Amino acid sequence: MTMLVSPNKAADATTGFPEVAFGRSTEGFAVARVADTAFAMLPARDGRHYLASGWRIGRPMEQWTRADFYGHSGELANEAAFRVKVMENAEHQREKRALGRREIRSTASTPWGPSQGGTLYAEDVVFHSTAGHGGIHLSAARNRMVHPMLRAEGGWYEEDEAWAIVAITFPHLFTGFERRCAERTIKDSWPEAWETIFGTVLAPGESREKDRRAFEQQHAGDWIVISAITSNHEKGMVEVVATMGGRRGPGTEERQFLVPADEYRVGRFGFVIDEDRHPIYSGPSNFVGWNG
Repeated sequence: MTMLVSPNKAADATTGFPEVAFGRSTEGFAVARVADTAFAMLPARDGRHYLASGWRIGRPMEQWTRADFYGHSGELANEAAFRVKVMENAEHQREKRALGRREIRSTASTPWGPSQGGTLYAEDVVFHSTAGHGGIHLSAARNRMVHPMLRAEGGWYEEDEAWAIVAITFPHLFTGFERRCAERTIKDSWPEAWETIFGTVLAPGESREKDRRAFEQQHAGDWIVISAITSNHEKGMVEVVATMGGRRGPGTEERQFLVPADEYRVGRFGFVIDEDRHPIYSGPSNFVGWNG
């Protein structure tokens, strides 16, 4: 059971593995500890907050400071959302422990360099770490079980996105949190494969890749910003360079426009120029070497 933070800022804790404790830092922001992992709800601009983490902070929580934390793991709507994220991590750690993954020595050759060690998920399913990257390797027999639309030759699945292919193929080897992340990754990166495997159609907003393609198709004939800089010559304006459809490369025509600074917000796939409202600009520029 998750307990409320005490008024005296002392830590409240749950029992079991991993122990979960909530408290307040010396600067007053919400913090938590899940085994050796520390979490904080750090303030950002415009009254927003985001989730940050730390590792093995030896001092009591009331002595923790912002400098103890690093990273940006997404925005948090409020403290209740912070608690949900913390408890989700605790659940993940409990499930991972129950899966019984085992660290092994390995000097295997991987696509990312020599392995510096591995984690055995199951027979013939090994995650390898290297100096710069890592990923999961499947034996030939295991790899034949991967759907052909997602199967990687040689059975190597890198850790950034392709690991999710292994997770949806062998879901019993992964925690609930990992399975949810894998589902999101497959939908975002390989929407056609997801639709084929699960017999569904992803709606707008359910796949980043499908949404990106729809955006590019809708705005193929529009000027889309590829570079922007605050103007020192036109107060309150942003100078932008745009190309048709956001294309890049040799021979691509570029035009410069002025956009009000309070209006310029880059969306998921780029800022679309409204030619009726955003004038072409040919005056002094803050872009080094700009010649139109």
